Amino acid sequence: MDTGMFEYLGVLDYAFMLFYVVVLICIGLYLRRQASKSLDNYVCGGGNIPWWAMGISGMASFLDMAGTAIIVSFLFMMGPLGLFIEFRGGAVLILPFMMLWTGKWHRRSGCLTGAQWNIFRFGDGWGGRASQLMAVIATVLTTIGMLAYLIVGAGIFLSTFLPFTPTQCSIALLLIATPYTMMSGFYGVIYTDLFQSFIIIAAVIYVTVTSFLGVDSAAEIGNIAMSVTGNPDWISGIPKWEVHVPKGYEVYKHLIIFSGFYLLRTIAAGVGTGADPRYFGAKNDRECGKLSMLWIGMMSFRWPLMIGIAVLGLYLVNDLIPEQSNVQKAADMIQQYYPETEKPEWGNLVSSISYSPEEHDVGLVSGLKSVLGADQWVDKMNLVSYEGTVNPEKVLSQVLKMRIAKGMRGILVIALIAAALSTFGSWINLGTSQFVNDFYKVWIRPKAKTKELIFASWATVASIVALSYWFSTSLDSINDIWGWMMMGFGAGFLVPTLLRLYWWRFNGEGFAIGTLVGLIAAIVQRAVNPGMVEWQQFILVMVIGFIGSVVAAYIFKPTDEAFLKEMYMKTRPFGVWGHFKKTLSEEEQKKVSREHRNDLLALPFAMTWQVCIFLVPMLFVIHNWKDLTGAFILGLIAFAGLYFIWFRNLPATNFYEDEPVEPVQEGAE
Repeated sequence: MDTGMFEYLGVLDYAFMLFYVVVLICIGLYLRRQASKSLDNYVCGGGNIPWWAMGISGMASFLDMAGTAIIVSFLFMMGPLGLFIEFRGGAVLILPFMMLWTGKWHRRSGCLTGAQWNIFRFGDGWGGRASQLMAVIATVLTTIGMLAYLIVGAGIFLSTFLPFTPTQCSIALLLIATPYTMMSGFYGVIYTDLFQSFIIIAAVIYVTVTSFLGVDSAAEIGNIAMSVTGNPDWISGIPKWEVHVPKGYEVYKHLIIFSGFYLLRTIAAGVGTGADPRYFGAKNDRECGKLSMLWIGMMSFRWPLMIGIAVLGLYLVNDLIPEQSNVQKAADMIQQYYPETEKPEWGNLVSSISYSPEEHDVGLVSGLKSVLGADQWVDKMNLVSYEGTVNPEKVLSQVLKMRIAKGMRGILVIALIAAALSTFGSWINLGTSQFVNDFYKVWIRPKAKTKELIFASWATVASIVALSYWFSTSLDSINDIWGWMMMGFGAGFLVPTLLRLYWWRFNGEGFAIGTLVGLIAAIVQRAVNPGMVEWQQFILVMVIGFIGSVVAAYIFKPTDEAFLKEMYMKTRPFGVWGHFKKTLSEEEQKKVSREHRNDLLALPFAMTWQVCIFLVPMLFVIHNWKDLTGAFILGLIAFAGLYFIWFRNLPATNFYEDEPVEPVQEGAE
């Protein structure tokens, strides 16, 4: 093992890391008592957490290490246009829907979780319970998939700095993250996110300034990008019909088609979302809107950080491997010696050759050094991908290791670890809260006391983490699992989650069966044809889920109208709810119509504003003043529309001055 790898981090770097870990543990221990007072506190904070804290926390929880690595890889290959590929999920365009209406619709129920909301929507009969159970299953499986994605990304990242394999690094991170997440619940998610947000913002400022000052002009960085990636339109901020991409990413070259399709997918997902613990923990409708707007604004910090790393990556690769064909030769040589190696094992193999060359054939090692050059050989090896190109998923870690000064390097590594742990905590809290509140307490121990429920939560955390790690061992890459989670598995329950909000005739049986059919379709697709193109995954699974949902809804009787009316009076959604709306007074109908009209009219302005505030700082970093000016003006117009149509019409507290909604009470049937 090459212990010289530790030289990439200095004493100050390790001191920062130790301080960070100690603070996390202290926060977890401090908040343990508050989180353990009740399941309500553990799951969503008991309504005691300020809206601004939840908004800032949302930024930290969405800025994960693996996601940052995959977005940096697209920005490295495509420049600012990589943003449009991330319409599939990384650009978080579901946030405007949560800001405008789906967040407050869920808050008005008085529930603790999205699965419990199904009882509020479908009733406490067989259909409601079945839909609640399927919501738990879908959430837990999604959590396992997302954590597996985080585990793979964290392993790739940390193995670049430390003389350990990606698998060993992932295990170490899980051993740090699991205990404090287990102890502190939603309180821990929010307040550790606040602490971690300061570190993330410091990293953003440093990388943005460093990369901006390192670029002389847009033309210069464009020429370097052309040399390294072969992309002649790297600096552009205007989407193109077709863009240049390297081997392994050819499916993304038709940018307009893919970004348009991803946008449609995001809209379909966005209209059915909103069951985030932050909304269940918000005090009123106004807080739902404000925390979401802050959340979106804070997310804009992510993009100058990532384009800055991509810029530094271009300069690094250009200096380190000026002859790109040597990367292909190195990959071919490795595959000649290890012909049975599949893509999922590639990372561990390259890591082993780099850090333990004595364990491999002397001819292979000498040949690789001859092709790549003995100088900085390990760093060059880390960039070799399975396809024989520069591995874009390694750009993030290599830049931090080789282009950031010691001391600051530790802070940046901590910032990305913080991002990973924030996302880890949010997903763990979501999956655990639904399993304990909506499965364990309902089906296994309905009379369980708070202490038992907290212990059950801890056991659930440990089980989900273990299953996630097991699943992560089968994945090809972080882009592989991210694409499937967004476009395949996510489509499995997209239709039921959408229909429950907008169609009164949709029932609990339709939700349960539609979700089950969709999830099975997604899992079978993954098992039978894992290489299926993402848009084909999405259409196949969504169509199957749609058929299952609608057929099941009509086979079983509708939800009781009296119950639906009560649900409608508390939530007041739009969609196919006309006959319930007519039961309101004329004045109330006008009030409801005005709220719905403003929410819908504001949507295109909100989405345009969000895309522009992500795009503008990236164009600033690369000195593309022409495209920046256009994006800035468009974003300003969109913000003005959002303000006048929606924000200035937000109420002081709630749109409807109803009596406080009591939480849904459940007992086993």
